[in-house]
Formats: sequence, C-alpha cells, structure tokens
Amino acid sequence: MTVRASDGADSDHEKRAGAEAVDEVAAAGAQEVMTPFDEIYDRPDPRAFFGAFRPLGYRTPHHAQQIHRRLIATGVCAAGAGAVLDICCSYGINAALLNHDLTLDELYDHYTSPRASAMTTVELASWDREFYRSRRRPDAVPVFGLDAASNAVAYAREVGLLDEAFGENLELAPPSAALLRAARRVRLITVTGGASFLSSRTFRPLLESAEAPVWVASLVLRTGSYRPIAECLESFGLVTEKAVPHTFVQRRFTGPKERHFAVEAVTATGEDPRGKETDGHFHTAAHLSRPARDTLSYPVNSLVRAS
Repeated sequence: MTVRASDGADSDHEKRAGAEAVDEVAAAGAQEVMTPFDEIYDRPDPRAFFGAFRPLGYRTPHHAQQIHRRLIATGVCAAGAGAVLDICCSYGINAALLNHDLTLDELYDHYTSPRASAMTTVELASWDREFYRSRRRPDAVPVFGLDAASNAVAYAREVGLLDEAFGENLELAPPSAALLRAARRVRLITVTGGASFLSSRTFRPLLESAEAPVWVASLVLRTGSYRPIAECLESFGLVTEKAVPHTFVQRRFTGPKERHFAVEAVTATGEDPRGKETDGHFHTAAHLSRPARDTLSYPVNSLVRAS
C-alpha cells in the first residue's frame, strides 16, 4: 500500500517497518489521554458543543469548508448525480458550512448567543430552520450524515442540514438497509473528526454499495496513522495522497497531558512537532483518496491549501 505525498514521493515506504506498532500505541494513548468530550456529542441540540469548543479554538470545520468546496467544484458531485457522505458528522457542521453562506465563527456566535441560550430545543430548531434556509447557497449539494450520536444527526436532519441522517456505528454493527441504499448515490466521503476510531468496517460496506467511483477526503490528527484506512481504500482502486507540507490547526490542548501525548505521538510517526504541536495545538493532515486518473486531472495541492 502506498500513501503518496503531494510531490509524488512514496512518503510511507521507509516507515512501514514500525508503522503497525505505532498505530496500536497511538490509538491506545489517544483514548487514555485525550479529553473525550463525551458529554457534548449527543445532546438534543448543538449549543453545548459550540460552547465547549469555542474556548479551545476548534477550527477543523473552517479548514474543511474551502477544501470541500474545491472538491465539489471539480464536478465530483455533479448536480443530480451524486451526494456527499459526512462520516462522524456530529450536528451537521460541515454541511452547514459547505451549503450555506456562513463561517465557523458565525456559527459560534449563533449558538453561544444570549438569544440561543434562552431557547428550548424546540424553539432553537425552529429558529435554525429559518436561519439555514435564508443562507442556503444556490450551488448546494445533497449531504448525508453518519454518526453514532443519534441525537446529533437527528437535529441536523430536522433543521435541514442533512438530506439523510443515520445514527449508526459501523465499527460495531453492519449498516442498515437504508444507509446502504443512500450509499449508492455517494460520490464524496468526508471525515473531519474521528478518523482514529474508524477502520475498514466503516468504509468497506459504503464503497461496496456506491454505484460509481468515490473520492474520500479526510482531515486526520497527526498523532495517529491513516495507513489502515488507506489500505482499505486502495482495495477499491483509490490512490491516497497526503497533502504536504500543509497542516491544519484542530484545537488547543486542554492541558499538559494532551500536549505531552501529542508531541510524543507525532514524533513516533516520524513527523516533526516543532512549531505545531509544541506550540500548543493539535494539528491535522489532509488525505485525499481518488481513482488514479483523477490524481492527474486535479493535483492534490490545487485542492488542499492552507486557509
């Protein structure tokens, strides 16, 4: 399996001897050390999510917004011919930023405002339906959402962010018939959080159901390896490229334990944490998987740039 760097070099080849051990250690360390935030991921509405992550400067959806729009502009999801599937979609934030004239900072302002804080979930959902409807872009594309947090995806569906919503965990159980039917239309899969918890168990049934070649765009924490997922995607004829030298700030560390873990884990993968994790933030790297012919038509660094 080859994960190509954006300059065409085989960036993974020289490191493969110790890669499997690094994968296992990093995954175990992440679960033990990283702040889980479990209490905010499956609330009836997104207010606690935005309230918790704003002080930490969580920026991944901001970076993903322009990347996803560039991918859509290639025609990968031509009108009426395809859909986006956002895995680990949470409250539909990527869909909100892709299909609406909004910024991440505006979403932070919206959900942490005194007006939002005073509402019930029912009142907030009603407000949100109009909020998103009034900002809908004319070039909006269908977005399906998949997340184990069933309350979160249900809210995103209710307010119009997701065209289809699936509260399922494919790491633990096979996909529903409804999800497999929806997967037939999928032409772009996006992942901006949770890649370290995913495996071929999630990707394989989705790609087997798709009726046309699928692109997969993932922003992955530098503390772990994307190699197992890239190997699965390769079995479907997809070439994975890692956009270098770009990295993207995820969020500030919650404390010195996270910082120590991140610096050690990134170093163990063979990457350099200086100026990134050493400066107090988790960083992600962008991986784009596509059929080989598409890597020539649309060079990865023309699609993935610092924002």
